[in-house]
Amino acid sequence: MNRFFIADDFALAQSYTLPENVFHHWTRVLRAKVGEQAIVFNGKGGEYFVELSNIDKKSAQVNILDFYPKNRNLAVKVTLGQVMSKGDRMDYAIQKATELGVHQIQLLTSERCEMRLKYDRDQKKIEHWQAVAIAACEQCGLNLVPEVLAPMSVQDWTRQVQADLKLVLALSDGKMQFAQPLPQNIALLVGAEGGLSDAEITDSVQQGFVKWTIGKRVLRTETAPVAALGVLNFLAE
Repeated sequence: MNRFFIADDFALAQSYTLPENVFHHWTRVLRAKVGEQAIVFNGKGGEYFVELSNIDKKSAQVNILDFYPKNRNLAVKVTLGQVMSKGDRMDYAIQKATELGVHQIQLLTSERCEMRLKYDRDQKKIEHWQAVAIAACEQCGLNLVPEVLAPMSVQDWTRQVQADLKLVLALSDGKMQFAQPLPQNIALLVGAEGGLSDAEITDSVQQGFVKWTIGKRVLRTETAPVAALGVLNFLAE
């Protein structure tokens, strides 16, 4: 069944006019007809079962039939601190992190960060990455949309993030041992393509982060959060 994100509140038995983007996608691109059903969610939890009741030339209405309090989110809340990268790599990291149930994504800058947003285009890029997260939720069935937060430096973030367990992906002398069950709030720091600098790693450890090495290979910046979140998903089940 098709799923659509709509940033609005709904009430059962309500007749609701679809926003233009959902109207166009569902009735024009997917050629839906009156009587067809779909799921809509607003990112605040749960999902609504709706049925197309009317289609006009420039709008369409649905009836809100039922509500399901399902979120399908990860059992623990993981805040991902991701140093920004250029092009499709950042889109991929955000998309896959969302699919794997990340709670929040904090954009970061670092010494080796190859991307520097200018103030006049910050919001446009952030809105794009937020849209990537929303589309990932539509596809994978998640109903709580992770917020993509405006960039800050690695140093600033590591000093202010609150979590029961703080992890930084970096070379470690020993094997990471996770307590079971996992703590409810986890912070995960992932560096740029060239990795975090020695100074940044040292500073993060001083702020309570624990170095975590995943396997014997060096992972790309967009692959690292996927691998890490996959492990945390497994451990949290």
